[in-house]
Amino acid sequence: MTFYDKVKESADYVKSRMNQNPTIGIILGSGLGSLVDIMEDKTVIPYADIPGFPRSHVAGHAGNLVIGRIGTETIAAMQGRFHYYEGFEMKEVTYPVYVMKLLGIEYLIVTNACGGINRNFLPGDLMILTDYINMLGKNSLIGRNDERFGVRFPDMSEAYSQDLIRKAEAAAEKLGIDYKKGVYAIFSGPCYETAAEIRAYAGLGADAIGMSTVPETIAANYLGMKVFGIACITNMATGIATTKHTHEEVVRIANESSSRLCSWVKQILLDWQM
Repeated sequence: MTFYDKVKESADYVKSRMNQNPTIGIILGSGLGSLVDIMEDKTVIPYADIPGFPRSHVAGHAGNLVIGRIGTETIAAMQGRFHYYEGFEMKEVTYPVYVMKLLGIEYLIVTNACGGINRNFLPGDLMILTDYINMLGKNSLIGRNDERFGVRFPDMSEAYSQDLIRKAEAAAEKLGIDYKKGVYAIFSGPCYETAAEIRAYAGLGADAIGMSTVPETIAANYLGMKVFGIACITNMATGIATTKHTHEEVVRIANESSSRLCSWVKQILLDWQM
C-alpha cells in the first residue's frame, strides 16, 4: 500500500464517522486539549480506532480526533499530537496533517507548550508564531514525493499566514488578551535543553523553544494549507529559569493558560469570515 493509499484509508474511515465537513484543523499541545469543551455537535474518534493512525503516549495528550463546530465553522481538532522524540518517523509525526488534507481542511491552527528564550517573556504568556527555526536536522518532506499531495520544493517564505496573524491580533484586541510574537525553534527532546544550547538558539534569533509544531507546519504548507500558530510559554528556558524543568509544571502552566487560549481561538473562529 502506498503512503497516499494509507492516508486515504484513514481519511475514508474518519469520513464514515462524521456528519460534518471540516475546513479548519487544530492541533492541541500539552495541557491545551480543553478547547474541545467549547465545541458543539461533537463526534469523538479515538486515534486507536483510525486505521493507520499513530498513537500518542505523552501525559496531557488525550489521543482523540474531535469533529465539531465553533460558531459557524466546522473544526477537526487533534487532542494530542505525535513527537519525534517518541520514536515516530517524520511521516508518522505529520500523518494527521495528510489525513486532514483529504478531509478537506484548508486552514491549520497549531498550538504548543514551550519554553521562553526571549527575556521579555514570562510563564503563562501566549505567543503568536511568526516563523520557525528547524533544529532537528530532519525534514518531514524527505523521501519520495507524491504530486497528489504537493510539489517537490514547496515555498516556506510565509510559513505562518500573515492574514491569519492579522485576524488573531484583531481578536486579541477585541478580548483584551495580551500576547507576544516571536520565532519558534524546535529541539528534538525529550531531555530539556542545556544553558549553552539556549544561548546558541538565542543568537540564532529564537524567542521560544519546544519539541513539536514545526514538522506539522512544514507538511501543512506543502499540502497547500494556511497555518496559524500560538505557543503557550510554560517556563523560561534553561539558563534563564531559576528552577529545574518538569513536564508536570509545563502541563500545569498550560492548563492555567488554557482558558485564555480557548477564548482567543474561539473569537478568531467567530470572526473567521470577517
